[in-house]
Amino acid sequence: MLGKDLLGLYETSAEDITAILDTAVGMKKLLTQNLKKLPHLQGRTVTTLFYENSTRTRCSFELAAKYLGAGTVNVSASSSSVQKGETLIDTGRTLDAMKNDVIVIRHPMGGAPHLLARNVKASVINGGDGMNEHPTQALLDFYTMREKFGSFKGLKVAILGDILHSRVAKSNLFGLVKLGAEVTMFAPATMLPQGIERLGAKVAKSREEAIAGANVVMGLRIQLERMQGGLFPSLSEYNKYFGVGEEELKGADKDHIVMHPGPVNRGVEFTSAVIDGESSLIEEQVLNGVAVRMALLFLLCKNRQGGEKV
Repeated sequence: MLGKDLLGLYETSAEDITAILDTAVGMKKLLTQNLKKLPHLQGRTVTTLFYENSTRTRCSFELAAKYLGAGTVNVSASSSSVQKGETLIDTGRTLDAMKNDVIVIRHPMGGAPHLLARNVKASVINGGDGMNEHPTQALLDFYTMREKFGSFKGLKVAILGDILHSRVAKSNLFGLVKLGAEVTMFAPATMLPQGIERLGAKVAKSREEAIAGANVVMGLRIQLERMQGGLFPSLSEYNKYFGVGEEELKGADKDHIVMHPGPVNRGVEFTSAVIDGESSLIEEQVLNGVAVRMALLFLLCKNRQGGEKV
């Protein structure tokens, strides 16, 4: 049973992941019918509390809440009392006192959502914490994969790029292993976490090995803002040895799909031909993100109301 919060997929069961994805199917049907004023969360309030810049995640959550009829509040750390020295716990308690139902937090420090969740009555959703996890991005990735392939059993997923700094990669790995998929990772040695194999990933020795027979080829953005420098010579050098173009994709399964959490660095992780190609579902991921977040908000608020099982 889905609990009060969604803090990461490391602690979320395959059953709960599946329940969220199943609920998202109905939400996407409503979206595709252009039904964007629904009564499901009428009287509820969802606050986005972002200590980092974001376009996709913030807008996706805000639209998901509004489409379901909830009131929304947008709190940016750069223009809030955080700048006056207010702690995360005090900020959370202030929002709690205002009767918020759900707080979506994005924070540069790993574990911040967990700290907040222990100190507020509102449901807390992790919108990305440091280099730890980004569970809702992984959930929308799973939805996209399942919509295309129907099942995760035996699905071969190749994840390439800046895995060390990627919370998306970690959430994907935790969830995909639970769902029965095979995950292969490839990155420069300086951008690959030590011991990632112990979490269920296979580490490829080459780009070609990672992509060979893959059903899903997922690229990750080089996160320059999290790097201290010196992890690779240059962007052009990175693209030459680790980027993916149409030639590299010839080794993937003939029905493969291309995914990326965005924003994409064109000509670095993927060429423009790959990003805009027929196998690319990068734009579809964005729509699926709204549906998945609608499902998650609905389920968490439903649990808060009656303690009902998912």
